[in-house]
Amino acid sequence: MDPALCSLETCSIEDAYITYQPTIAGNSVYIALFGILLVIQAVQTPLYRMWWFSGSMLIGLLLEVMGYAARIVFHDDPFNFDFFLMNLICLSLAPVFFCAALYFLLGRIIIVYRGEDISRLRPRNYAIFFVSCDGLALVLQSAGGAITSVADDNSTRTIGVNIMIAGLAFQVAALTLFITLTSEFAFRLRRRSRRQQSSIADGESRQDDFALIREKRGWKVFLLSLCLATLTVYTRSIFRVVELNGGFDSELANDEIAFMVLEGGMISITCLCLTVMHPGSALGQRSHKEKVVQLLETAPMSPT
Repeated sequence: MDPALCSLETCSIEDAYITYQPTIAGNSVYIALFGILLVIQAVQTPLYRMWWFSGSMLIGLLLEVMGYAARIVFHDDPFNFDFFLMNLICLSLAPVFFCAALYFLLGRIIIVYRGEDISRLRPRNYAIFFVSCDGLALVLQSAGGAITSVADDNSTRTIGVNIMIAGLAFQVAALTLFITLTSEFAFRLRRRSRRQQSSIADGESRQDDFALIREKRGWKVFLLSLCLATLTVYTRSIFRVVELNGGFDSELANDEIAFMVLEGGMISITCLCLTVMHPGSALGQRSHKEKVVQLLETAPMSPT
């Protein structure tokens, strides 16, 4: 049966691209939330001037709004392939940009802790490497979406979906490596801090330009929010791989509650963490921020 020839009056919902009508109330809440966060991020962009981070967040939030808007119009026409594809592609691609925003921050955190000597990579190389991985995941998911959108038969559409799954799987692999390297850095940093405390007890002292930042309560809260943002986007990415791998007719792909919680809910937490605790605010007040950013940009990129 060709879904394009169907409507809710003439065909069963079982013949649609998903076997339920997306809830208008739930998807409207997500549109409102991501829309508000989009405006806040737009205001924060010139305030903190973290262009790469803000650009990634703005693109991702815009895609989220478009994706949930597609789900709302999909409610009355679940047989419309264009609405289905818009929902699929926008909500699949948006987290790629949130991951990129996270990748941009690790190098700066290493510099704030003067941890170049205990880091696996130079601070700047974290962004270069992981954003490159993100770019490849984006290309694969975009290519898969493009093939799916122009396919005239199910076999070609299956190829497109498989390419999208490969992109999502690669994104999960990159995130896994990112979490591993970040955890290892945190472990080495904790071990070094213990040695430094012993040195201070013996009469030695160590101060640097970022000591005031690290001592602020807001910095600790920012680090916790960053961990939560990483965990939630990671959980969402694993969910989408499992969901798409089962096919569009699988039970998981047609479970709206699972989608609203593990897709919308997880990404909402990610975006809230990265907006409410903006990394620019964690680096100090605006009057002090320009000096901090300058130090971050000019700090040595190699171990000393």
